[in-house]
Amino acid sequence: MYLYYILAVIIIGIDQLTKWLIVKSMDLGEQITIIDHFLYITSHRNRGAAWGILQGQMEFFYVITIIVVIGIVYYMQKYAKESKLLAISLSFMLGGAIGNFIDRLFRQEVVDFVDVMIFTYDYPIFNVADAALVIGVILVLIITFLDEKKQRKGNEE
Repeated sequence: MYLYYILAVIIIGIDQLTKWLIVKSMDLGEQITIIDHFLYITSHRNRGAAWGILQGQMEFFYVITIIVVIGIVYYMQKYAKESKLLAISLSFMLGGAIGNFIDRLFRQEVVDFVDVMIFTYDYPIFNVADAALVIGVILVLIITFLDEKKQRKGNEE
């Protein structure tokens, strides 16, 4: 089980390293083209949640993140032993939640830098922690869908 906590720590490490590199090497608003019209590294700060909602509500984010982290650890201890995929998905969610929590706690804002254009849509700028959270949630949804499908199939027999 400890390997899944190590995975979360690795995600936190990569998240914090990439954010540190952005803060130290780029001015706010500076942009580096990786793939023209698709992928850019843009130094951005966010004092809210996804898509900039709830700007400046740090106390709210502290409380919510602590509750989420406790919930994830509880689920890892109680249910993840039965499913490696669930353990991995919860590890991604834990690493992502703590990665952004560290920013909010020490910077009072979250460092974002991955800037993607999808056709003509400029997707909101995000970071490694955000990506880990999304991957974790998607995996949990897939696991839930597969488990429900398996249960329905079992009930039909």
